[in-house]
Amino acid sequence: MITSTALVPSRSSRTSRIRRRRFSGLASVLALAVILTTFAGVVLASATTNSATLGDVTATLTYQKTYPEGGNIGVPEARDSILTIEVAGHLAYRAAVFSPVCGRLCWPEPSYGSGQDHALRVVRLQPGSPDVVLSLFSGGAHCCFVDQVFSPGSGRFYVKSEIDLGDPGARLETLPGSPYVAIVTANDEFAYEFTDFAASGLPIKILRHEHASFLDVTRHYPALVRADASQWLSAFYAQKSSHYQDSVGVIAAWAADEYLLGRSPEADQFLHQQAAAGHLNSLLTPSLKGTTFIGQLQRFLEREGY
Repeated sequence: MITSTALVPSRSSRTSRIRRRRFSGLASVLALAVILTTFAGVVLASATTNSATLGDVTATLTYQKTYPEGGNIGVPEARDSILTIEVAGHLAYRAAVFSPVCGRLCWPEPSYGSGQDHALRVVRLQPGSPDVVLSLFSGGAHCCFVDQVFSPGSGRFYVKSEIDLGDPGARLETLPGSPYVAIVTANDEFAYEFTDFAASGLPIKILRHEHASFLDVTRHYPALVRADASQWLSAFYAQKSSHYQDSVGVIAAWAADEYLLGRSPEADQFLHQQAAAGHLNSLLTPSLKGTTFIGQLQRFLEREGY
């Protein structure tokens, strides 16, 4: 889903009134305790500020770190999050952080395994001025990582576009043949499609951000697709050697990569050989095995554009 955001006030009137108060003596201590502890028992930490700069573009994220369960327990939430973007010292964007996935409580965090330390980055995703990327996490066992991209719009203003990456999240990477950064993720549609999440394989997916849109350019990087296919095939053989009877998840990811590489006939032949040998099974759905699985997989890959 893509959204556009114009400039909004930097603080709500309620927050401004709180900040304008002055405390003294015992009254100060009591009032501060009220602010730091909400009726739900949420403890607010001191304000956190993160910044990133590239060229004359600087992005700054400020927020309050909270724990819904009190103390330092559970997944934190970020309250009163404000993102500010300046270009050559001029204000280009300032708004509260919001996502339809997690409202105003999104936690700024790069995806697991992304290799990136900070949720806020300034990079070049496309020709023109640098873009600002904010990575958010909704909390939950299998959902969701969200990337918000802020790009130059008309005049000095920046506009926001957003993509829900689901469980795999993404990393930002400059790939061969392009001076611009790509979003490297995996296809979350494969999760639970043939088996449970733990046994599902999620094939590689590479996105370009252009003109407020996220374009699937995975086919343009066959070397990365081949490497991904090799990993899923190795996982399939490892399952066979250990007699693990839930193979359809990882072999589905392998087949998706092979289809992208234009090797669908060879992939289908291999799948039928494995079906005849009794190696295509799902513990979650025992009836989804052999040629039944192959037919469902082929229909699914067609729907997904493979």
